Amino acid sequence: MKWASLLLAATLVVAGCAAKPVLETRAAGSPPGVNLSGTWILRGADNTPIVERQTIIMPRTSARSAEMRERQRRSDGRTKGLSVHVFMESGKKLKVTQTDFGVFASFDRAIVEEVNFGENRIVTVGPIKAQRVTGWEGDALIIETMDEEGNVLKESWYLDDRGDVLVRDILIHKGDVEHMSIQQVFDRG
Repeated sequence: MKWASLLLAATLVVAGCAAKPVLETRAAGSPPGVNLSGTWILRGADNTPIVERQTIIMPRTSARSAEMRERQRRSDGRTKGLSVHVFMESGKKLKVTQTDFGVFASFDRAIVEEVNFGENRIVTVGPIKAQRVTGWEGDALIIETMDEEGNVLKESWYLDDRGDVLVRDILIHKGDVEHMSIQQVFDRG
């Protein structure tokens, strides 16, 4: 009986120390006939950005709040909140250029982001490192970025309304806990 208790305790310790998840590499080739290229304008970009559907979910339990405060205290002020946020670009005007190998996106003619289809690499913004994978899931370009704590920023880019609308679904989660969910809709400009 004593050995069974020790074995159970050791199993629980090992399970609690499980490594963070690893993002799986996605398909590199773009689907036939799908091209996200164009000049796009965020709906309602007249100083009041409108998001058609927006849900922001933040756990409000005291245990969760205490955990967040402890994580911020341990970070010595280096980052506030989830570090994966720094990899999320946005703007009112968007220019997308798609090639056979990737996409270049220019937000408000100031921020340019490049993603290569099928990539699985480490990306950095200052001292913050994250794993990034990109590729296609059906007709949607998927970009997933996971920070060192296991928080994942997942972007899904796809065309709607016969190609006249570009939709960007943004989800930030850690495991089954959703931190943010936003949908941006862009019209051809």
